[in-house]
Amino acid sequence: MLLRFVIVAGPPSAGKTSVMRHTLGHLLAEKIPVAACKIDCPRQTPDAMRYRDLGIPVAAGVSGCLCPGRFYMDNLKDVWWWAQRQKAEVVVLETAGLCHRCVPWIVGGRSIFVIDHRRGLDMPTKFSPLIAAADIVTVTKADQVCELESRIFRRRTAQINPWAPVINVNGLTGRGSGCLGDAILSDRPLEKSHGGLAHPMPAATCACCTNDATAGHAHLEGPTIKRRLCA
Repeated sequence: MLLRFVIVAGPPSAGKTSVMRHTLGHLLAEKIPVAACKIDCPRQTPDAMRYRDLGIPVAAGVSGCLCPGRFYMDNLKDVWWWAQRQKAEVVVLETAGLCHRCVPWIVGGRSIFVIDHRRGLDMPTKFSPLIAAADIVTVTKADQVCELESRIFRRRTAQINPWAPVINVNGLTGRGSGCLGDAILSDRPLEKSHGGLAHPMPAATCACCTNDATAGHAHLEGPTIKRRLCA
């Protein structure tokens, strides 16, 4: 069965769940079977229940003491086959571990990065690794900033990824979510999950990855390169 696999990432409280709830609502209005999966860290949040309010199949996972990025990578195939069993044509996987560069997008999924406009004009630069590889950049709370700031924000985003459309979505009213839904449907559905990384992982393993509280260069493993701080 063909499936559109949508991966949603972004910093905490950017409005990921609100944006996707409105977007899935548009798809449901078009009689398209959808499903959602929510990964939380470190404990369950009400976001999964908000998806269930749409009356759609919802799966939820809590990474707990595990790295949410590792939890995400370990369960990608499971989410794919679960959505297949639900006979969904679109599945949305909202992540908890894609806020930074530690876990990249995967090849074959529709990558949507959600960013809060109010966090500042330098946010596109700070999240440039994810924006550069995203298929769509969704901006929330754009109605709470002036027109000049909005233009500068969009321009800086386009400089990082000129191929990704920038779509403004109001998480409260849902305005703009129809455009996001159309963008998802424009993607070609997949017959199987590829699962390859869109770009390489950071080339080191810190002590935090092994649930250790130690710090310092001596505790790194793998290819370790000492980066000097500039005074």
